[in-house]
Amino acid sequence: MDLLLIVRIGGTRVALDASEIESVIELDALSPVPRAPKHLAGLSALRSRVLTVVDCKCALELGTTEFTPGEIHEAAVTEIDGHHYALSVDSVEDVIEAQGDLNPVRAAMGGGWERVAAGMVETGEGPLLLVDIAKLIEGPKKDERAAA
Repeated sequence: MDLLLIVRIGGTRVALDASEIESVIELDALSPVPRAPKHLAGLSALRSRVLTVVDCKCALELGTTEFTPGEIHEAAVTEIDGHHYALSVDSVEDVIEAQGDLNPVRAAMGGGWERVAAGMVETGEGPLLLVDIAKLIEGPKKDERAAA
């Protein structure tokens, strides 16, 4: 992990491993998916590929993002096990270099953040939480989803 994509989710500035991100896009149209878990906002298309759109805010149990038709949302595109996902975030800020190794998180952060935390990574702008993308896509645990 050399480069980090810096994003904001639920107002919090965090890092994603840039090597796991294919591109950054603007989402403007979503097709809902009946019976999908709440954190899966719908489907979108990118160059003849179907993207499953993950509402990262909802996946972290920080509320839901309002996907109003015609409104643009920023997202980071990733592929896991042959499936393409668009991670809808508040904003995409920058790509920066990581400085040093990944360190354990030494503070309580709350349920959603603790579930997706890969560790803390040092940057020229200070330490940032590195988010485990696969765990973010999984969303809340089944019993947590049922309670929502």
